[in-house]
Amino acid sequence: MNRLSIILPAKNEGAALADLLPRLRAAQPEAEIIVVDDGSTDDTPAICRSSGVSCLSSPYSMGNGAAIKRGARAASGEIVVFMDGDGQHDPADVARLLERLEQGYDMVVGARDWGSQAGVGRGVANTIYNWLATRMTGHVIADLTSGFRAVRADKFREFLHLLPNGFSYPTTSTMAFFRSAYPVAYVPIKAGQRVGKSHIKPLKDGVRFLLIIFKIATLYSPLKLFVPASGLFFLLGSINYGWTFVHDGRLTNMSTLMWSAAVIIFLIGLVSEQITALTYRPRD
Repeated sequence: MNRLSIILPAKNEGAALADLLPRLRAAQPEAEIIVVDDGSTDDTPAICRSSGVSCLSSPYSMGNGAAIKRGARAASGEIVVFMDGDGQHDPADVARLLERLEQGYDMVVGARDWGSQAGVGRGVANTIYNWLATRMTGHVIADLTSGFRAVRADKFREFLHLLPNGFSYPTTSTMAFFRSAYPVAYVPIKAGQRVGKSHIKPLKDGVRFLLIIFKIATLYSPLKLFVPASGLFFLLGSINYGWTFVHDGRLTNMSTLMWSAAVIIFLIGLVSEQITALTYRPRD
């Protein structure tokens, strides 16, 4: 098998890593394991040293996505597995992801069931993301935001420039693989209860997660979002015109504004489509 690298982004996850790293080493004794310490203030570096695991430390927090990018650049394996450092993911599931990857896929994602979601609100949000992404791509997407995934390193590095420094790297990488016609598969997993406190703040990150919906569209095919929106405004303008013509016998400013909005939204979609195409041009 190709040499394997396992990347774990971690910020103050020392308690979880102390239990996770020995289990991960036992499950994958030949793998290169790299913990990317995202500005931790606990004993994460010491725990990595005691476990014989490489630790890339940052002097300050740059974000989960930034840690993923640093780890991907440092990894020497031809296959890279990303998993959370908070103890949610079972090291035994790594073998299941790798087995599916060998069936001809370029990315295999661990798909969480409803019971593995971190609260009802997060579960509902992820269900909406999965539905929208499935409609956009035409492929069933079982878990768009899962951070547990196995990828072919050379394919993943093609999209490092697209990945944000925050928490939405799974969304970006998944849509990028579909856009580039790299096959993606899903393996059902059960995620455990995280050790310690989550770094996601519902109020602050709620807006960020809402923007994921728009990112889904712009990363794959903007016209699939802008054309329906344009059509909706055109339909509303036509309905308003029909109503005012029947009752007042005239064309109102509201109908004109809605039709104008329909044209503008459609043109924005065309421009966005061209920008998206340029985004995926091969880079040296």
